[in-house]
Amino acid sequence: MIELELEALLSKNFGYDEFRTGQKEVIEDILMGNDVLAMMPTGTGKSLCYQLPGYILSGSIIIVSPLLSLMEDQVEQLKRSGEKRAVALNSFMDFEEKRRVLHRLSSYKFIYVSPEILENEFVLNELKKISVSLFVVDEAHCISQWGHEFRTSYLKLASFRSNIGNPPCLALTATATPEVRDDITAKLKMKSCAMHVYRVDRPNITLTVEHCTEHLDKLNRAIELASSLNGPGILYASTRSWAENLAENLREKGMTRVAAYHGGLENEDRLLIQKQFLNDELDIICCTNAFGMGINKPNIRFVVHFHMPSAMESYVQEIGRAGRDGKESLAVLLYCRGDEEIPGMFIDHEFPDEGQILHCASLPAADRVSFSGMLERFEMSDSARRFLLYQLEKEGYFLNEGNVLPDEAKERILQKMKNRKALKRKKIDEMVEWTRGDFCKREKIAHIFHDEMGERPSNCCSHCKADIGHFIQKETRTNPQPAAAVNWQNELQLIFNQESDDHHEELGSSTAYPANERPRITH
Repeated sequence: MIELELEALLSKNFGYDEFRTGQKEVIEDILMGNDVLAMMPTGTGKSLCYQLPGYILSGSIIIVSPLLSLMEDQVEQLKRSGEKRAVALNSFMDFEEKRRVLHRLSSYKFIYVSPEILENEFVLNELKKISVSLFVVDEAHCISQWGHEFRTSYLKLASFRSNIGNPPCLALTATATPEVRDDITAKLKMKSCAMHVYRVDRPNITLTVEHCTEHLDKLNRAIELASSLNGPGILYASTRSWAENLAENLREKGMTRVAAYHGGLENEDRLLIQKQFLNDELDIICCTNAFGMGINKPNIRFVVHFHMPSAMESYVQEIGRAGRDGKESLAVLLYCRGDEEIPGMFIDHEFPDEGQILHCASLPAADRVSFSGMLERFEMSDSARRFLLYQLEKEGYFLNEGNVLPDEAKERILQKMKNRKALKRKKIDEMVEWTRGDFCKREKIAHIFHDEMGERPSNCCSHCKADIGHFIQKETRTNPQPAAAVNWQNELQLIFNQESDDHHEELGSSTAYPANERPRITH
């Protein structure tokens, strides 16, 4: 009976004749009241796994989402399909609108929130008043990827879930190693969790790595690829200045349908560029890793990495934005020896140093708000401050005003920092090994994710002698000339004196923070 009902709902509410791989199995576990972790490749319809149960379950569905743009996109899609009972709680609502939404929360079926807004006491009290049938964490790898440092609100989701009656939890992600999956289930306190883990491999994406002798060669090659490959496409860079640099170089070569996207732009500009790209008004986006999460554009034909990502999970996520229509697509990583130094330096930027930890932990405890204000005077990144505040809170520091932490608590904080740094460096080393290694790139990714290697596609990877010729346009959009030389001393100063991890920029500025609670980002 339930099977017939699911098929009928799929057709009636979503217009599909059959479920995609994994969707039905996940939905059935949800309807049985189980906690579920689902790892499904990008483009396989993860959102349907909670949207369809919404038409069967009696209460509301709360969806924790990392980005404002992602929330708004999901709400817009639901409303276009005829579902009007969807809302995104965010800091861009004016006071009256926010109050109106909160006072009639029970009338909404799908409520999208950020992890930060759940720390707002008034929001929490209003959510406690309604019946919640399912608690969803979308892009759940964010718990492990950002929760320990920049977005510590992710580590408090289990407590929030408990406060609203401990409804069943669905954690959704496209990329998570076994270690990350364990971290997700532990942090969300998911008990007897049903695991639905599907292959991360996207056989329609050809994986290639090209080694460049120096950075100017790499810049010239990036311009050549962007101007000759069938688009649309994405060029990823590690920093805002490089995203702008690449876009400027392409425009100078006559490519006008190009834009740079990064966290330094105003929110309205980012949303405009995103919509232009989605509507095929732009051919190429030159961006930081702030761009791409939740982008539902099926016809992206190539992704070029100008800089090596800091972790294999990030790489797989970012190339997964190509070929969502199932057609052949290309991923190119351009590598120059020494590229790994950039993500390595960002690691130190994300944490306080040992002296700062010991000094702050030795101060007499004050309330969290005043102590947080005091930390603003320290020369540390916003990520480092958040890490320190969370660790102090976890050790009970703010419950004992006037006292200092015992030495063993300070040592635990120091050890936590060392462990996190070591893990991040291990992920960089793993990425370097993959980039430099003489082996099948696809098979190695499967090994890292403890995945089974499927049938090897004919155009597999650069190690397997993949031919990228058929990705080239018959007529090149421009005749690329050698790029201008870059002043690398100035570039390094830009990177490490003026920029922070751009995911932090994007998340900090466009996440749905409560009014007056949006974090200040340092540069």
